[in-house]
Amino acid sequence: MVHVHKPKVEYFDIEARTNTDPKGFVREVEQYRVEPWGLYMARTADHHAFHYLESWLIPTLGLRATIFHYYPEHRRDQNFYVDLGEFTIGPTVWKSVDHYLDLVVRSGRDVELLDLDELLEARTAGLITTEEAHKAIEQAFVAVDGMASHDHRLEPWLESRGIALTWSTEVPAPPRSPATKG
Repeated sequence: MVHVHKPKVEYFDIEARTNTDPKGFVREVEQYRVEPWGLYMARTADHHAFHYLESWLIPTLGLRATIFHYYPEHRRDQNFYVDLGEFTIGPTVWKSVDHYLDLVVRSGRDVELLDLDELLEARTAGLITTEEAHKAIEQAFVAVDGMASHDHRLEPWLESRGIALTWSTEVPAPPRSPATKG
């Protein structure tokens, strides 16, 4: 049985340099960068498994590509985590509405689709429309197919579409892991 929840909504306030997560927590953002095709965000995190995250929101493709900087004991076998959804561009505030589906990218090896069961349960429960569910599935398959045609790599696929991602070269060193504090 899948736990059904409303689509997660997040806000990216460029002017205030904040990111409001789906639970309403407001976090300071170290860096925002706007490109004609997307928005970059980098910030610290107070998560038990990672201390920093970098994301690119790409509205035309309906995706958010994230690099999580994990604590050593929580590292995962992934290069990118991609959320699929709807991204609205405002003059100073961008909004994302998560459409349940996620992709785990292991560059040069594979791309794994996650949470199809959540999407279907959300549709059955009336939390999203048939059109939104269809769009999410279509976005996922465009992304998977695009990356597969580029050796299961996110960045070369995006570059073929005129989108060049750049990431921070100065990610702060991790503080002690919350699990090891004491």
